[in-house]
Amino acid sequence: MLDPKLIDEQGRIAALHRYEVLDTPPAEPFDKITALVRDVLQVPISAVSLVDRKRQWFKSVQGLSVTETARSVSFCSHTIMDKAVLIVPDALADARFADNALVTGAPHIRSYAGAPLQTPDGYNVGALCAIDTVAREFTSAQISILSSFASLVVDELELRRIAQTDHMTGALSRRGFVAQVDKQIVHHSRNGGSSVLVLLDIDHFKSVNDGYGHPAGDIVLKAMSEVCAGFLRGSDSFGRLGGEEFGILLTDVRHADGLMVAERIRCKIAEHAMPVGTGLHVTASFGVSALHSRTESASQWIAEADAALYDAKRSGRNRCVLARTHEGWAAAC
Repeated sequence: MLDPKLIDEQGRIAALHRYEVLDTPPAEPFDKITALVRDVLQVPISAVSLVDRKRQWFKSVQGLSVTETARSVSFCSHTIMDKAVLIVPDALADARFADNALVTGAPHIRSYAGAPLQTPDGYNVGALCAIDTVAREFTSAQISILSSFASLVVDELELRRIAQTDHMTGALSRRGFVAQVDKQIVHHSRNGGSSVLVLLDIDHFKSVNDGYGHPAGDIVLKAMSEVCAGFLRGSDSFGRLGGEEFGILLTDVRHADGLMVAERIRCKIAEHAMPVGTGLHVTASFGVSALHSRTESASQWIAEADAALYDAKRSGRNRCVLARTHEGWAAAC
């Protein structure tokens, strides 16, 4: 019987995106693996290919200068349709690939071996592949080694995912969130568009811990995360930056819309009965900063939103303040 996860494209894409790895800089652990694949399998080209909706993107690649190709010409898009290693001894003799642009033109792929990158929950998010420019067979030992290296790639992806997740709330860790902010700045520099960064901090959180105990404080943090997550889209990012401070990255929105989202979240938090005691109510203060042409780094953008958050605290708490204009929104809920 066909594994349903092999045809669950929506679930597969969600599994891929959970790693938050697409369009990130090269990383030494992946480069070491592709270098070993090239040496051990004696091929000129090797890659960690992650298959997105319309493209394959290389987290690491040896022997090629490109970082992605269209999914329509990707050999790895065939690999992810099975749990076994895909072997193509001669692409010109294979009807699936004989007229492929990567075969008839550069880099002139002739033979291919690809091991699927299968997540712990069973989705193939990409492949570790070895490519040669001459027709050839791959030995059973080489195929076994390629599969083992593919498992190491998935292990590394999982370790990075865990390191970027706050275990208490399920939100991104500070490290993971800052990585998303950095990625959005790079995207903006290349493609333009508008995005908004929101920082929020629970007001008087120390009194919650002091009055109800730290376990109750943890419950409030989890409930706060759930409230915020309910307002976010799949393209947005949410992280716990430390203690009772959280960050929200809203993509493809203008500052006025971002401010409105922050205000809705603020009102929802204020009216939400936290599952502590008979129903504890807390408030939060918000700093909002829109991405602009002078934004050069995540630290700069976060500092701008943090300054607005400080103004919100200083001017009475339970309000949203827009960075640079310092336009406050009074609590109205």
